[in-house]
Amino acid sequence: MASRHGELGSDMPHGITLSEATRVWARIAALSFGGPAGQIAVMHRILVEERRWIGEERFLHALNYCMLLPGPEAQQLATYIGWLLHKTKGGLIAGGLFVLPGFLAIMLLSWLYAWFGQVGAVEALFFGLKAAVLAIVIDAVRRIGSRALKSNEMRLIAATAFVAIFFFEVPFPLIIVAAAVIGFSGGRLDLKAFRGGGGHGPAHGTAVPDRETALGEDIPAHARPNLGWSLRIGAVLLLLWLGPVVLLLALLGSNNVFSEIAVFFSKMAVVTFGGAYAVLAYVAQQGVEHFGWLKAGEMLDGLGMAETTPGPLIIVTQFVGFMGAFREATGMHPMLAGTLGGMLTTWVTFVPCFLWIFLGAPFIEQLRGNVALGGALSAITAAVVGVVLNLAIWFALHVMFAEVREYRGGGLRIDVPVFASLNVAALLLAVAAMVALFRFKISPLKVIAACALAGIAYRAVT
Repeated sequence: MASRHGELGSDMPHGITLSEATRVWARIAALSFGGPAGQIAVMHRILVEERRWIGEERFLHALNYCMLLPGPEAQQLATYIGWLLHKTKGGLIAGGLFVLPGFLAIMLLSWLYAWFGQVGAVEALFFGLKAAVLAIVIDAVRRIGSRALKSNEMRLIAATAFVAIFFFEVPFPLIIVAAAVIGFSGGRLDLKAFRGGGGHGPAHGTAVPDRETALGEDIPAHARPNLGWSLRIGAVLLLLWLGPVVLLLALLGSNNVFSEIAVFFSKMAVVTFGGAYAVLAYVAQQGVEHFGWLKAGEMLDGLGMAETTPGPLIIVTQFVGFMGAFREATGMHPMLAGTLGGMLTTWVTFVPCFLWIFLGAPFIEQLRGNVALGGALSAITAAVVGVVLNLAIWFALHVMFAEVREYRGGGLRIDVPVFASLNVAALLLAVAAMVALFRFKISPLKVIAACALAGIAYRAVT
């Protein structure tokens, strides 16, 4: 018999075994290229459209909550859904598997980078991968936008958010707060456009109702609020997160590079609002200018690794921690120090993600039918579409053009490409990838593999 918080029970009324779910989460992790937009689109396609484990409205409700949290929203969404399906163990497996491929890939590339001083050996591979990733991100914007922007009001919120961040550099948290206030007010007034879930039907095909999925409409027993369980698991995760930080400070002092890595990235885990690129700009500034762990060009190399490997973009912090420990640690082999630095960075970056989900998700599930909250979360999703479009354009500019200039004036800021620096090969490869995804519905993994091979072949010829 299950305990009050559901952790002792093993019966799953939805009929999905944990081993089956583990295989699906491993598949999602292997396909998690393209940043949060692409990753969320992959999750939606597999969990909602293909498997029908969870419905459209419930998926977006969980996504909207994860958008409010610090940290990588796609990894937190995986943790949330894994927890809904198979309790705490399911959340740990889903969230952990989501990070694992990126962790292994970045660690391998960090070793190569540290040994050879550059990633020239895999530059051809990256060339093809970037074109595929661009196509996946654009596809994700199309998919998520078609589901979230079903009314003129939501389209206006998305457009305003895009203009605010693209042209005026309005901070992402302010955009989210403004959207939440508008949506909450619209929900309280019971305006049709702001009814939670009312505008989330997909543009292609029919939205999957919660009642027609394995999970159904009801809240699982283990997902209901239980303060005692929340406090216990919160204490365990807090100890796992901050225990190593306190231990390093006590044993090595605050000036040791491992202590600096632990403290800095623990702080980052709490304040990482604003999307991956906003966060990475802060990490780059601190890692390059304050700590001197790496150079600006090396930070861009690390970002290239993260953009073209599976997993959250924020996994690039692992490369930053690796290089910092590789160069600064004393008394051990640099490669061992770098490996430990990368592992430490990943630990203090992602353990808090599980904490936010397990503490807050039961209460968010309880509020799933709240009209005002649903309106706020729907408006937030619309605003996020505008922000993701901004990221897609930023990424496209840097994939297609070797030189992009920034212009400022009259309170505006805009990135303008130098058209003479257009990379025709990158453009053609990206267009081919988009045709494969949009027109022929070829799987992202096959598109990624084909683009990687095409990039290698192109570099070999030229």
